[in-house]
Amino acid sequence: MEENNEQLENVEEISVEGNDTIKIANDAVATYAGIAVSEVPGVYGMAGGFAGITEALSGRKNLAKGIKVEVTDKNARIDVNIIVEYGARIPEVAFEIQTRVKKSVESMTGLKVLEVNVHVQGVHTSTTKEEPEALPEGENK
Repeated sequence: MEENNEQLENVEEISVEGNDTIKIANDAVATYAGIAVSEVPGVYGMAGGFAGITEALSGRKNLAKGIKVEVTDKNARIDVNIIVEYGARIPEVAFEIQTRVKKSVESMTGLKVLEVNVHVQGVHTSTTKEEPEALPEGENK
C-alpha cells in the first residue's frame, strides 16, 4: 500500500466536466515526451538521471530518462536533457524537439505545454577511426 502512495505523489489531477477527474502521472507525461525526442534526427541519446542503473537492472529502456516534467493545473513545463550527434545543427534539433514534444504531450494528455526547454549536455563523436591502409614501400595511390 505504501508503494501505491509513493506512485501517487507525482500525479496531477485534471478536472473534467462534472465531478470526474483524470490523474496523469508525471512519468507518463515524461514517457510521451521521451518517445517524441527519440524520433528526432540528430539526437544520440538522453542525458541525466539514474535511469542507466534502472535500465541495466530491469532490462527495459527508460523512455523518461533525462526528462523532467512539472504539471500544474492543466499546464505542463518540460525540460529535456540530450546528447546530440556530432555534425547535427543544434538549433534545428532543439526546435524539432520542442515542436514534437509539445504536439505529442498536448494530443495525448490534453495538457497545455507552456515550455519545452532543451538542454544539450554533450556531443557524441565516433570513437573508432578508420586507419588508412598502408601501401607497400614505393607504391603511390
